[in-house]
Amino acid sequence: MADIDAVAAELYGLRPEEFTAARDAHAAAARKAGRRAEAKGIAALRKPTLAVWAANRLARADADQAGRLLELGEGLREAHRTLSGEELRKLSHQQHVVIAAMAGEARRLAGEAGQDLSAAVQREVEQILRSVLADPEAARDWVRGVLAKAPPPAVGFSDVAPEPGAAPRPPMAGAERERKAEREREREPDTGEAERRRREAERTRREAELAEEALARAETERTQARTGLGALDEEIGLLEARLERVREEREHLAAAAEAAERRHRDAVREAKAARAAARTAAGR
Repeated sequence: MADIDAVAAELYGLRPEEFTAARDAHAAAARKAGRRAEAKGIAALRKPTLAVWAANRLARADADQAGRLLELGEGLREAHRTLSGEELRKLSHQQHVVIAAMAGEARRLAGEAGQDLSAAVQREVEQILRSVLADPEAARDWVRGVLAKAPPPAVGFSDVAPEPGAAPRPPMAGAERERKAEREREREPDTGEAERRRREAERTRREAELAEEALARAETERTQARTGLGALDEEIGLLEARLERVREEREHLAAAAEAAERRHRDAVREAKAARAAARTAAGR
């Protein structure tokens, strides 16, 4: 198994178009050496999609960053277990921002390796990272840079059961407001005015929560937009540099073509003169 793991570590570091030939060569070498089980295991290694390859490259490029993403996943799982609403909101916001930034970094790293990622593939990378947060098994492969296929799309942390007796915990600020409202209700008679104030306080609290969620989404969209703009600006720079090289090559070729045209005209004149001289000599 150790040899297969070493081969996998090598193969999943290659670009997708290089994977199959290298895998088959390793499998053939193992068969030739009589290691049939190893050869079979290597041959079964699955070629990664472009998005999976980019996600693996991201983990390989910065192990500390990959580790921090997994720590974020553990924090989210713990918040789900304890039903901590405040912690969930904070970590969910952090998740959106971090994943958007990491997907942009994956696109940059892929470009350095000569592989352009489309916006659609970058979104696939984001989905892979979200799935890694919720799937510990996929996370173990991804953090080593040997993820073979994209994990199933994650829908929250539905597999995480709350701890026995755990009840949803309101945010500290909300809890304080609730205690204050309760004290006020104890001091006030149970009138329509007190009920109206309670409903108003509940509405205000809910609006504040919705505003926080909207802020998290807006910041995520802003990060994604900035990342996308950065990637496009980089791509424009590469295209402009390539255009400049092509223009220079065209100028060189145009000059060479003009010189070749002059030599051709000279050769035609010399050939005509030679034929005329030959006819004159023959007629003497």
